[in-house]
Amino acid sequence: MSQLKLKNLSVAALALGLILSSCGGGDDSNNLEALKKKQAELKTELASLATQISKLEGDSASKSVLVEANAIIPTVFKTYINVQGRVDADENVAISAEMPGTITKINVKVGDEVSKGQVLAETDARAMQQALSDMQTNLDLVNQLYEKQKALWDQKIGTEIQFLQAKTQKESMEKKMGSVQEQVRMSKIISPIDGTVDAVDIKLGQLTAPGMPAIRVINFNNLKVKADLAESYASKVHKGDEVLIRFPDSKDTLVSSVNYSARAISALNRTFGVEILLDNKKEFHPNQIAILNINDYRSEKPVISVPLNYIQKDLKGQTFVLIADGKKAAKRNITLGREYNGVVEIKEGLSDTDLLITSGYDGLNEGDAIKVKN
Repeated sequence: MSQLKLKNLSVAALALGLILSSCGGGDDSNNLEALKKKQAELKTELASLATQISKLEGDSASKSVLVEANAIIPTVFKTYINVQGRVDADENVAISAEMPGTITKINVKVGDEVSKGQVLAETDARAMQQALSDMQTNLDLVNQLYEKQKALWDQKIGTEIQFLQAKTQKESMEKKMGSVQEQVRMSKIISPIDGTVDAVDIKLGQLTAPGMPAIRVINFNNLKVKADLAESYASKVHKGDEVLIRFPDSKDTLVSSVNYSARAISALNRTFGVEILLDNKKEFHPNQIAILNINDYRSEKPVISVPLNYIQKDLKGQTFVLIADGKKAAKRNITLGREYNGVVEIKEGLSDTDLLITSGYDGLNEGDAIKVKN
């Protein structure tokens, strides 16, 4: 409503009151008729002014901008370092034969649980087994000769040279037999760890040799994620830091912590390694891709944070947001803190009692009339 209209309405009302008062005390009929006529005219003008006022109020309401405004809830603000890693196992062993030979026996298949020292496969060792049998016969003979010679020597019968010759023959045969026994052992492919057979890359009758993949055994109880971080993060990542791990292939996530952060920087690529232990109750695969979000900062207490797209800048470069102050938009100058993933920490300028305008703020200015959506 304009000031002029209000003034006109007030004057008209006052005049009407004075006329009515004078009507009550006059006796002249002509004057009475004139006053009544004037009264009717003023009533008509009052009605017209009321209609105009109502229209003005309607126009004002129609010019209000429809917005959405939400309460601000303080939360602990966190930032993360994002890096790609891979699943690895401390005990992930590709076992090969220790000597050349032909595969004659395979004792396991993929998925079998095996223990340390278990024979997984064997190569042809018949010649060595025969040599070992012959040596055992000779060893038995030289043992008997040694025991007899020793018994005679203990009784002071015979010469010392005869005793030493028998002892030397016995010890020499034992060493030769030990050497053949070791060759027989090397003809077998033996698991060096407890774990699960993950791959069998050999077949019966196949020739194998040292260095050729034969059987892979993995201990899935000690899986971890390894990653290399840039040198610039060395002072920000520490043992115990929270880590959110995401596995894109399996669409699985879990929360863990940094188990180890290397202190040495690689001279080759200026990176350092981190390791995060995995939950053994879940199924993960060695060399599986993992995306790590390592928490490198968190506020000491809950703070206000808002999405970056709600923040504006004025001509002076001052950052601000718009809040709902009753039926008008109000400007709040703010001081920004850290930013992560499209959300920024607000150091100063907002409180948890403010209603932040989150929709309809484009083109909106301070003091503009607004209507907040319910």
